[in-house]
Amino acid sequence: MNPTGYREYQEPGLACAWTAALPRDAEPFTQRVVPDGCVDVMWSESGILVAGPDTGPIPATVRPGESTVAVRFGPGTAPPVLGVPADAIRDGRVPLRDLWGGEADRLAEAVAAAPDRRGALVAAVRERMRPADPVVPVVVAGLRGGPVRAGGPAGGSVRDVADRLGLSERQLRRRSLAAFGYGPKTLQRVLRFQRALRLARAGEPLADAAFAAGYADQAHFAHEVRALAGEPVRNLL
Repeated sequence: MNPTGYREYQEPGLACAWTAALPRDAEPFTQRVVPDGCVDVMWSESGILVAGPDTGPIPATVRPGESTVAVRFGPGTAPPVLGVPADAIRDGRVPLRDLWGGEADRLAEAVAAAPDRRGALVAAVRERMRPADPVVPVVVAGLRGGPVRAGGPAGGSVRDVADRLGLSERQLRRRSLAAFGYGPKTLQRVLRFQRALRLARAGEPLADAAFAAGYADQAHFAHEVRALAGEPVRNLL
């Protein structure tokens, strides 16, 4: 059980907004954050940080008395808001001030003073939202895993997606790095991992979740979980 009271909130145009807080009399809590292709902008009393996209597990420690409000961008949608390509912040925890300068300081102060901090952060982000690279939805849909069987949906290959977009594989890689922070093969691994994890958390047997996400078998899924999350899949459920 996560003692921070972590909660997610649906927000149109975003993956979600979320909040977390640890009571002052609690012990520090460290959460293992695993790759999901997303980018988070997180406000706390110490300022605003930009997190991700990650290629492996990252420990995140919440300290007693600390509260956080955040917005999460779906894969490929953060760069137009942040003003930098996603590979510039890959595996990073970057102060928003490094990207926005004094505007980040003013936003941090406004969120701190707002009666609805989550709403204030969401509104500020919405003001800066711009369309993502048009390849983003095609790449995500094309690379997301699925069962490999006759008559069923399946995640396509990188070449299939490049052909669908009329791009060379080199061009697709360049645009994927800027949009997602990953090349398309790494993005495909992350999307497949997250799909299988969602199914397993919803109660699907691990073998069925692995097949539905496009893994060759449960052993393939277990190997990828170890590589991306650094621990067995049952620890993530």
